[in-house]
Amino acid sequence: MTTTLISGANKGLGYETARRLIEAGHTVWMGARDPARGQQAADALGGRFVHLDVTSDASVAGAAQTIADAGGLDVLINNAGISGPHSQAAELTADDALAVYGTNVVSVVRMIGAFVPLLRASSNPTIVNVTSGMGSFAFVHDPERIESKFNSPLYTSSKAAVTMLTVQYAKAFPEIRINAADPGFTATDFNGNTGTQTVKEGTDAIVELATRGGVGPTGTFIDRSGVAPF
Repeated sequence: MTTTLISGANKGLGYETARRLIEAGHTVWMGARDPARGQQAADALGGRFVHLDVTSDASVAGAAQTIADAGGLDVLINNAGISGPHSQAAELTADDALAVYGTNVVSVVRMIGAFVPLLRASSNPTIVNVTSGMGSFAFVHDPERIESKFNSPLYTSSKAAVTMLTVQYAKAFPEIRINAADPGFTATDFNGNTGTQTVKEGTDAIVELATRGGVGPTGTFIDRSGVAPF
C-alpha cells in the first residue's frame, strides 16, 4: 500500500487530494497546523492526522519522526501555501516577502530535507510540489490566459521559485520522481471561491503525479491538460 503525506490537507485542494487518494487506496497522512481542524478533516475522510506547521523546523522534524515510526513514506505532496497580502506592488514590504517566501518556498526546502531519508527507503518514492500557472512566464504573458490578469509579485514569483526548485531537486535526487503540479484557477477559499474549476478538476494534476507509482518523467511541470510551459 502507498503511504502519502499531504501538507495543508484540512481544506481546499489538500483536502480533496486526500479524499481522492484515500479512495484510490493510499494511506494518507493529513498534515495541518491546527490540530482540531486537522483531526476533524482526517476523521471525516478516514485519513491519519499529523500535526504539521511547514514553517517550523521542530514541527516538520516531529512529523517526519511520527511517520517514520509508523512505517515510512512513499509520496510527499507539498501543498501548503499562502497568497500573501493583496496590496498594491508599491505597498509591499520586505516582511511581506519574507512571510510569503517563508511559507511557499523555504518550507518546500524544509520538507524535502526532512522527508528525503524516508522516501529513499521507498520502492516508489515520489514528490509532488503544488505550484501555480501564475508562476509561469508563458502563462502570465499570454493575454488569453487568466494568469495574465493578475498582478501579485510575491505569490507569482514564489511559485516560479517552487517550479525551479522542482527541477533542481529532480536533478539532485534522480532516484525520486519529483514533479510540479499547477491546479489551475480553482474555486477554494484561497481565492474567495472565484475560481472557474471545481476542486476535483483542480486536483487532477496532483493526483496524476501522486499515482504514477514512482515511474515516469521527473523534473516536469504539468497541469490537468498535460505538460505546461514555464
